[in-house]
Amino acid sequence: MGEKLLKNADACYRLAEQRAEKYFQELNEQVSQQTYVDTVTKDIQSWKHNHIHQYSIVSFFRKRQPSTKEYHKYIKWLNYTGKLDNYLNRSISYIFMRDLGKGIDKVETQISIRSVVDSLKGHLIDSTGKETEFSMTGLYRLAQKENIEATLIWVVDKLNIVTSNFPAGMDVEQAKRKIIKIIAGVAMHEVIEMDDQIPDEERTRKLDVAIRLGYSYGLTYPLIDDLLDAKILSAKEEELYTDLIRTTLMTGSVPKLGDWPGSNTSLIRFIHSELRDSFEYIKAQQCPNTKQNFFEQSYVFFNSQEVDRKKDLSNANYTNEELYIPIILKSYSSRVIVRSLISAPVDEGFDDRTFYYGIYNQLADDFTDLFDDMEQGAVTPYTYYMKYHKRRPDLINPFELYWTVISNLIHNVYHSDDQTCEVILDRAINGLKRSRDRLGTKKYKEIMNIFSIDSNKFSSLIQNMVQKANDVDFFDKLLRDHIISTLKNERKEQEAFLEKIKTVRNEINSMLPIAKTNHPSLIKEPLIDAANYSLKGDGKRLRPIMTWVMGVDEFGLNESEIIPLLRSLEYMHTASLIYDDLPSMDNASIRRGRQTLHQQYNAAIAELTGLFLTQKAVWEQASLDHFDSKTVLNLIQYSAQKTADMCQGQAMDLDSKGKQLTLEQLNRMSFYKTGIAFEASLIMPAILAHAQETEIQALKKFAYHAGIMFQIKDDLLDVEGVLTKLGKPIGKDVENNNTTFVSILGSVGAKKAMWEHYCLAMETMQTVPHNTPFLKHLLNYILNRDH
Repeated sequence: MGEKLLKNADACYRLAEQRAEKYFQELNEQVSQQTYVDTVTKDIQSWKHNHIHQYSIVSFFRKRQPSTKEYHKYIKWLNYTGKLDNYLNRSISYIFMRDLGKGIDKVETQISIRSVVDSLKGHLIDSTGKETEFSMTGLYRLAQKENIEATLIWVVDKLNIVTSNFPAGMDVEQAKRKIIKIIAGVAMHEVIEMDDQIPDEERTRKLDVAIRLGYSYGLTYPLIDDLLDAKILSAKEEELYTDLIRTTLMTGSVPKLGDWPGSNTSLIRFIHSELRDSFEYIKAQQCPNTKQNFFEQSYVFFNSQEVDRKKDLSNANYTNEELYIPIILKSYSSRVIVRSLISAPVDEGFDDRTFYYGIYNQLADDFTDLFDDMEQGAVTPYTYYMKYHKRRPDLINPFELYWTVISNLIHNVYHSDDQTCEVILDRAINGLKRSRDRLGTKKYKEIMNIFSIDSNKFSSLIQNMVQKANDVDFFDKLLRDHIISTLKNERKEQEAFLEKIKTVRNEINSMLPIAKTNHPSLIKEPLIDAANYSLKGDGKRLRPIMTWVMGVDEFGLNESEIIPLLRSLEYMHTASLIYDDLPSMDNASIRRGRQTLHQQYNAAIAELTGLFLTQKAVWEQASLDHFDSKTVLNLIQYSAQKTADMCQGQAMDLDSKGKQLTLEQLNRMSFYKTGIAFEASLIMPAILAHAQETEIQALKKFAYHAGIMFQIKDDLLDVEGVLTKLGKPIGKDVENNNTTFVSILGSVGAKKAMWEHYCLAMETMQTVPHNTPFLKHLLNYILNRDH
């Protein structure tokens, strides 16, 4: 296989190049003769009747159209005005054309489009007009319906690992979006290929494979294309890296990395490992009769990208063929690869439509990225024309070629189909509208003057449509903007969350040490020393941090007034850990990265210190003298009950040694051991703030799921964690014969259970009036923590 590819790679590329040359010559001829002008003019004259409306005075009293940047409001407005169905229909029709290579004039395709539209509408808005999120919770619920929860968990974990290793200079949000988009595209291809009568088990298997293939293929965009474009590697590193990729595609085997002669050794080793695994997975999934196609198409895609990437904007001598043929090839091959990925049967109609369509999308994208490409010195038809059109009258105007491609698609590829014409013109005008809005009217006009078409009448018609036409926007663009905005907001919120934890943790650490008595004494104070030893460990302080955020940021309590409460929570938590580590219980030797208290002192001192800290916690709560006595008494009563419940949880744990618990028993025990502490951290500030009972109940429910989720993660880390990160030995549960979520459910089942509690906690959070982003990121922190 590899030897055959090695011999035929260049011939394969040349064959694809000849096909692209023929297509380009056909387009060039149409440009030179301007045959597209009359054809597209007639199309637009017919099209505009559905997009330019005369508004009556009544329309001014209708609900104002929100900006498309207001994702949820815009969806609701479309539904309110009755435009949502048409909006989704053209959007899904476009995706069927662009991503699935379908001709949308076919009856069976229209049926499929309608089915997707109905399903998508249901996800976007329910019968009461309630908004729904494309959130992790929503995705997990969707995965549950398809029985692919484990696959989604795998993808999320992989995305987190990969993006956390991206170097500075790479756009994490864009990279995630690209990978997600490709995963969705591969999954869509697989779903379309499935028979309606396919057994559920086989559907699940195929979707699992498609998602993993989509991830594996999608990974190549940030780790090959974006990495090389970002100029992070040195020239020598780029040469070696591209040689590795080329050799892999030509031989079908990933070469060993060996010594890397550059400053990015650790990055390249990580990338090499990830891409090798992805490549091996893709190769293993290929059918013998499609494997050759996959390697040939991949080679054409890679080589055309390299040909394009190596162009230098300072070179004034590129021919039109050199500018356009590589982008015809890369825009075509990037999409046709998908069918090879899923080993779909050869479809000549798909291949032809995809081949002719690709440059349309590429020219639209290059126009959008014009200024970014100019800044980076990238050669595209637009950047090159912009720089050299005054000196090179032979250069084809890419904007003119764009409309030529549109004419060719509508009438020669899609056979003058009315719906196809509608969708393509919608997309073209929408793209120009978005560019005008992004650039501003003045800058947009300057660009249009540079790329003006000889036919002034046609140019005026286009700009008139850009100015006046409406109902031309698309859901994929709305979703794209929403995803990027969401990812950026998530990153900012996460950074704020981590900064908040760091800041509050430092404050809490400074207030925890217990001072010794001032009067002279001949007797040492070992309990205070022992307590401070335990308190000084590298604790997360998660519980008092939760209390601080809810108390100060959400309920508006004064920080200085709740300091005793913060101390009490950490004193109680530290006491529980001391007891948990005792020889009579878990007999742990390391806690918070240092010797446990009974190892440092002895078991008797440890027991007394735990009791001492528990009483100090009660004393601190009684010191909340800025609050009325009845409120403080309620808080102490609540705290005492929760401490008693936690003792019951520990007793359950001890009684369970050597016994096989049910999942229900383990959930109950985990809540008593862990969830109650989370509950107390949320409820105590709520008590001081006199929160409504409904909010208190919602916070209790949230804490229940968050606590069990935390315990499941602990059980997983005991199996999969790293000692240096955990700060305590791994494998203690097996050693102590403990029943855990992993022992009952297995690692995969435990992860599913953790995600279920994550979803339930997130869904509960929607009912909490003080719906702080902190709680959301607290769940994400628990989900993704490694210690």
